[in-house]
Amino acid sequence: MTTVIAVHEVDDVDHWLSSPKRAEFFGAHGMTVRTFVSPGGGNRVGVIIENVPSLEALNEALSGADAAAAMEHDGVHPDTVELFAAS
Repeated sequence: MTTVIAVHEVDDVDHWLSSPKRAEFFGAHGMTVRTFVSPGGGNRVGVIIENVPSLEALNEALSGADAAAAMEHDGVHPDTVELFAAS
């Protein structure tokens, strides 16, 4: 298992924070997440994803239709997603 940090932009930080979709999606894949926002404001946010079985498994999960639906619901800009794996 590994830990991954993902940063990305969203349409509305308050909506993103209050949405259950992120936890539902990652939970369905056996992973957990913690959310982070910039103290300076803006629409860039991050998550720590824990219990990631492998980067391949995470990338496969993120490429599925359920991930696209969760990101759309949460206002995530998919083209801004950056992943950082624990070394």
